[in-house]
Amino acid sequence: MSRRVNEHSVALAREWRRLGRVATVVAIVTSPALFVALYDRAEWPLAWALVGTLLGVAAFRGLIDVLAHKLIPAPSLYGAERELRAEDIVSRRRLWYWRRRYRRITWLLVVITTLTLIAMAFNAIDGSDSSFIGGLRTLGDVAASFAPIMLAYLPIITILFFANFLILFGPMLALGLGQIKGYEPGDADWGVKMADVRGQAEAKEEITRVVSLWQSGEEFEKAGGKRERGVLFLGAPGTGKTMLSKGIATSFNCPFVTIPGSGFAQTFIGMDAVLVRFLAFKAKRLAAKWGGQCIVFIDEIDAVGRRRQALGSGFSPTPTAIPSIHDHLFYGRDGALTADGDLVLETAAWRERMFAMRAEPPGRIYPAFYDKLRNMIPMMGGGMGGGLALNQLLVVMDGIDEPPMTKKFFTRRFNTFLDALYVVPQRIGRLKLRLRPPRPRQEQIYFIGACNVALEQLDPALTRPGRMGRHIYFRTPTWEDRRDIFDLYLNKVAHEPELDTPDKRDELARITNGYSPAMIDQACSLALTYAHAEGRERFSRVDLVEAMTTVESGVAIGQPYPKHEERATAIHEAGHAVCGHLFMENRLSTRLSIRKRGSSGGHHQAMEIEDRFGHWRSEEVGDLIWGLGAMAAEHVFYGQNTTGVTGDVGSVTSRAALMVGFRAMGPAPVDLSDRIEDTEEREATEKRIRERFERIGYQIMNRSGGGVMDENPFAATLNDAQKRPLVAALLGQCFVVAYQTVVQNREGTDYVASHLISAKELYGDEVTRLLDDARLAKPEIDLLDEAAWPAI
Repeated sequence: MSRRVNEHSVALAREWRRLGRVATVVAIVTSPALFVALYDRAEWPLAWALVGTLLGVAAFRGLIDVLAHKLIPAPSLYGAERELRAEDIVSRRRLWYWRRRYRRITWLLVVITTLTLIAMAFNAIDGSDSSFIGGLRTLGDVAASFAPIMLAYLPIITILFFANFLILFGPMLALGLGQIKGYEPGDADWGVKMADVRGQAEAKEEITRVVSLWQSGEEFEKAGGKRERGVLFLGAPGTGKTMLSKGIATSFNCPFVTIPGSGFAQTFIGMDAVLVRFLAFKAKRLAAKWGGQCIVFIDEIDAVGRRRQALGSGFSPTPTAIPSIHDHLFYGRDGALTADGDLVLETAAWRERMFAMRAEPPGRIYPAFYDKLRNMIPMMGGGMGGGLALNQLLVVMDGIDEPPMTKKFFTRRFNTFLDALYVVPQRIGRLKLRLRPPRPRQEQIYFIGACNVALEQLDPALTRPGRMGRHIYFRTPTWEDRRDIFDLYLNKVAHEPELDTPDKRDELARITNGYSPAMIDQACSLALTYAHAEGRERFSRVDLVEAMTTVESGVAIGQPYPKHEERATAIHEAGHAVCGHLFMENRLSTRLSIRKRGSSGGHHQAMEIEDRFGHWRSEEVGDLIWGLGAMAAEHVFYGQNTTGVTGDVGSVTSRAALMVGFRAMGPAPVDLSDRIEDTEEREATEKRIRERFERIGYQIMNRSGGGVMDENPFAATLNDAQKRPLVAALLGQCFVVAYQTVVQNREGTDYVASHLISAKELYGDEVTRLLDDARLAKPEIDLLDEAAWPAI
């Protein structure tokens, strides 16, 4: 139930109304005397006498209000009827107006009186007229003598002030303003249409829906909805956020204003806020010109919109929560699991790290001279971190729907002046004698921000509903996304018809692990370069494969292997491929190579068929067997291993420690109940086998003080007296499986190695066909058979 005003307050309000009316009558009755004094005695012109009389009446009436409010308390009209509240608003506005005027008049009289007394004192010393009138005359003479000097020098002082301002602030402000680019419809054509944005179907569909509704949302608003004000693009660099914004600018028929987030950084305090105001002004001006709508795109908005320091970081991850093995095993440009680049596995986490690694550092905003100036004069505001810019951006986003400031100012002042005259009524019949309050702006400004940091790192005031409350995530291109991207870029360049079949497109997408749209575009263009260099008009799969390897790792090193080392390397990589083909679940081989590229002498690369949020133990064990396959192959074929397994050993040690210490995935239990009936004998045999697994695992385990275990949380597991044997047993079990896999598939492994020596490098279907033709089979292992155990 709403609260009602008490009767005492209502009575007091009515008394105030009567008092006001009586004061107005008194002022009007005495106004003829004031008119006669001005017109007859002071000999003012008729028009000026009438104006003076009107102002005198209003001033007298205002003085009564000011004095009365000093003596009588104003009533509280909370809950009163509408008429009383409306009259209270008018009376408060009148009181505010005349209280300010009389306060200023009082201070002016005090200053004039003080200066007059000083002039009287000087007149008394000089022996001239020392009366109050004489002091006023002297004060007037002094003012008249200084007036021409002030009028002459004031423009010069003003010009010098602004000249100094421009010399100091102008260049940096100009550089900042130059980064604000405005494009009108028809201008913003970067050759990118919405149909050209591939690999982000969900993001493209979502932003198309949002912007379309924003552009023609009148019916939506009539139904009670509220148009959104902004959207935030989140995702790794190179996933298409900026490209999608260009597609929006080209495809939607409205003006487009863009600025990088780093463009708000300014040397002097307050200049960043000026840039934000100019950005809003430019957007509103373009919106007014083109139907009332404009899109503002702020790239790298994290440069200005990061969480303010007082709010903290926003989240605190659990110390033991390790999201991916790639957080600790990620080497080189390809993000290999081993330091020598031997093993590469594409997962969603791998792609995230790969794209984050490609992020460009922020470019220089100012020339070197101004960077030095920012360092020399830190108090100028170089360390503000965009705080003022963020605050001003939030104010601008909230104030887009406000009425124009000038209209609000003049409407309020005009209506207040008429109310302060007392004799001008609010309305005459149906005719209102006051200006209507200005309506909110009709311009619709839509803000789009893009960044590659976590949402938690941005200021919640920026990302809350009502500002950039809609968040669209851009994923790193998956297998299906890359196929969609190839459909776009292959259609733009001349290529052999064989690449247009669904199987070939699928294969190309499969072997381009971690590629961004720009890299696929570059590979297609480079492949055409190779074809034209040989006199061919179209490129083939061979050209594209060569272009891809050049894009990734540079030109292959031409130095050949010694024959014995070439075969050993092929056996090494074949061991990975064979074990991975048989035991890696949800994985597919994409490359197999013994060509030297950079520091890598060869590698086997695979990818997840499906991006998954979690993985089963069998999948993790399969990855361990894959990693140990090369060492097993070397032992089977040569009876010893090479130094090339160093990276593999470090990788599987870390992975096994992760499984045991963080994911409760220990070694498989040894169960011989179907082989040995006697309980004591069975338990003793099972214990002996477990200990044998541990001994093999301890021989494999990386236990160096540096390298892969240095400053690594996995070391906590390996130093735990209870966990460490489990890691060793898990490694031992996986090595026995890998060893027996190569033993029982020796001919198949040799077949794969021989073809690899001949081809040097195999991709996609070439790898999978080779492994299928090798007729590989999972081994049958009898742990009671001494021949099943490797000697290492």
